[in-house]
Amino acid sequence: MKAGPTRVLVVEDHQVVAEGLAALINDQKDMKVIGHAGSVAESIVRSAELEPDLVLIDFRLTDGTGADAAAGIRQIRPETRLIFLTREDSDAARYAAVEAGASAFIHKSRAAQDVVDAIRTVADGGTLFTPRTIAQLLNNKRESEAQLERLTAREKEVLRLMAEGTSSRDIAGRLGISYTTVRTHIRSLGSKLGVHSKLEAIVKARELALVE
Repeated sequence: MKAGPTRVLVVEDHQVVAEGLAALINDQKDMKVIGHAGSVAESIVRSAELEPDLVLIDFRLTDGTGADAAAGIRQIRPETRLIFLTREDSDAARYAAVEAGASAFIHKSRAAQDVVDAIRTVADGGTLFTPRTIAQLLNNKRESEAQLERLTAREKEVLRLMAEGTSSRDIAGRLGISYTTVRTHIRSLGSKLGVHSKLEAIVKARELALVE
């Protein structure tokens, strides 16, 4: 176990959330917040300046993802431990976090004590990703890639627009194709991916990283 309190950098683009996390962490005797960053670019600069032991990162940032931030931080400080704390709830995001070198991925709906416990575990060299979880994420990633390869370029466009809430008639107008052709693409997507509603389209498009 390291000597002294764990030095934490909070990467969060919502100021109120960042302040709440700082208050929670600074209330613990064995950890303290040494700084805050609100973007990918700032997180890398602040990590170089402040040399944190651990970085607590949101996945959705103004200029990229937490995975982008994590990759940049790891390049300059490979010893820094990383935890994602986010409202993102997709396997694609979890896989990106693992690939970026994170040791934990926590949903913001979790209790404050869970966040504190995770910081302690990770600061001590532990991880909240089990081998089984990592294997499952890798398997899901491979399945998503295989599904994506089965889609035509036009089907990907239609799925992306469906996921954005665009109606079939508006999709036809946006892509310059007939309404009947759009319906044909949607039926094909349903057959290939099991997508039959806008809600399912949103979920699937996010799994395939066609939309954020």
